[in-house]
Amino acid sequence: MGLNYTLDNGYGAARLGLIVLTTDETLENEARGCVAGRAVSLLHARIPAQPHVTPEALATMEGHMEAVAGSLPAGLDVVGYGCTSGATVIGPAQVEALIRRAQPGAAVTNPLSAVIAALDVLGARRIGLLTPYVDSVNAPLVAALGQAGIEVVTRASFEQSDDWSVARIPESDTLRGMETLVETGGCEAIFASCTNLRAFGIVDEAEARLGIPVISSNLALVWHMLRLAGLEAKGWGPGRLFQL
Repeated sequence: MGLNYTLDNGYGAARLGLIVLTTDETLENEARGCVAGRAVSLLHARIPAQPHVTPEALATMEGHMEAVAGSLPAGLDVVGYGCTSGATVIGPAQVEALIRRAQPGAAVTNPLSAVIAALDVLGARRIGLLTPYVDSVNAPLVAALGQAGIEVVTRASFEQSDDWSVARIPESDTLRGMETLVETGGCEAIFASCTNLRAFGIVDEAEARLGIPVISSNLALVWHMLRLAGLEAKGWGPGRLFQL
């Protein structure tokens, strides 16, 4: 017996697509925590990524971007590319152009663009930068932030190129790194870069200890995606950014 049916707009008030590196073990978990139990559809696709993070390795993702974006369902409101250093090397404009070929109706963001937007909302132009990267990856990130009017007044790194290891850096070590940055003075905010570096569990504690806003790549990316989707997401994630 055939049954009649109707069609609605699908699951959720907003449809978000997330392009995650094959080596990333953190972004999906932290992003999911922000939208769990809310009327938001969060869909993931994996982009091939090399295990060692170098500018040359990051650049290889450019060739996969359009196809991976096309593997996500059509009709998304926002697509986020989940790699700060990858967006820096490839360039935010090129990332957006490639994704929009496959998802022409979607807004597009990435952690670099999201962090710049977040720091603007927070009113912070002088930051402390914490990364897991080697110097060849740090340098273009510092330059890109500078081009956006953000001065990195102090920075520190775990100097790790192996993405598997980055996913296993304890949040306690990241918190200690943030404290070290603030000890040098002059920071208006702390930015912990890399979508594979865990930070959601320490953002509130770090802000309480340090007295300044703290954002991570994942925090800024999810916040920006929700904003671009037109959602009022106050309180959905940790930290001052999600209170604005």
